[in-house]
Amino acid sequence: MASPVAARNNNEALYLVDSSIYIFQAWHTYHQVFDVDGNPANAAVGFTEFLFRLLQRRQPKTIICAFDESHGQSVRHRIYPPYKANRPPAPADLKHQFALCKSFVKAAGIAALASNDVEADDIIGTLANQQRARHGASVIVSADKDLYQFVGPDDAIWDFTRDTWLDARLVEKRLGVRPHQIPDLLALTGDKVDNISGIPGVGIATAARLLVKWGNLDALLDNIDKVAGMKFRGAKHVSTLLEEHVGTVRTSRQLTGLHDYPVPKDLSYTITPDQQQLSVIFDQLKFSHSKRNQWQELLSI
Repeated sequence: MASPVAARNNNEALYLVDSSIYIFQAWHTYHQVFDVDGNPANAAVGFTEFLFRLLQRRQPKTIICAFDESHGQSVRHRIYPPYKANRPPAPADLKHQFALCKSFVKAAGIAALASNDVEADDIIGTLANQQRARHGASVIVSADKDLYQFVGPDDAIWDFTRDTWLDARLVEKRLGVRPHQIPDLLALTGDKVDNISGIPGVGIATAARLLVKWGNLDALLDNIDKVAGMKFRGAKHVSTLLEEHVGTVRTSRQLTGLHDYPVPKDLSYTITPDQQQLSVIFDQLKFSHSKRNQWQELLSI
């Protein structure tokens, strides 16, 4: 489909892949298959198929894959222990496949980044900010709205599965606020997926209206008394709710924004495959001769 997103046609853009979401998608959608040792491998095989199609379609010169590995011990859990407490733990079979996916990415010559302290979102956001400081563009590969906040003027977020692209203008059109205001928006509305509390009864439309008026959360909370005079239905009630939930909103704001990731100084953004390690994982996943050849041709090894 046609897209006005400039980053889509930028061959120099840095691709930042939210790997975990595509591993989970493969886990839920791929038929059960097993590796050479008899372990379930549907998520790993599905993720490699996703990665193959991404590389084949976009042929990025620079790319990073980010993985979630904080497992309940991140900086956000220290701030707010119930963070993501509503999510069941990943099955043991899936944990094994996460490690296999990360090993595959490394063997393919792509940097695989993870942290015990911050999340994949933070890794992606930090790298997107650094790329922007270098006057470069990023393409964030994810369907997660939390990552919209990192879309700069020359960037895009690409939902690979639906093949939809959003730039900063389209993000604003979708949510009613600019990308940098999204952490404030989520602090006001809460996020059920991540178990982040917001203000009961304040949805995206109302939160966006408040942020368009006041610019940011701090300015809004400094002017709660003036919210009652805004010209929208229920403004007085919203003003009361803000007053009652100031503490909750401030705590939530510490969860919804960026926590910087310490980027390794020797990080390589280019694809430098390790043929020997790839062969090991090809064997582990029982790749056919034709599939091995397709990967080797794609990576030019």
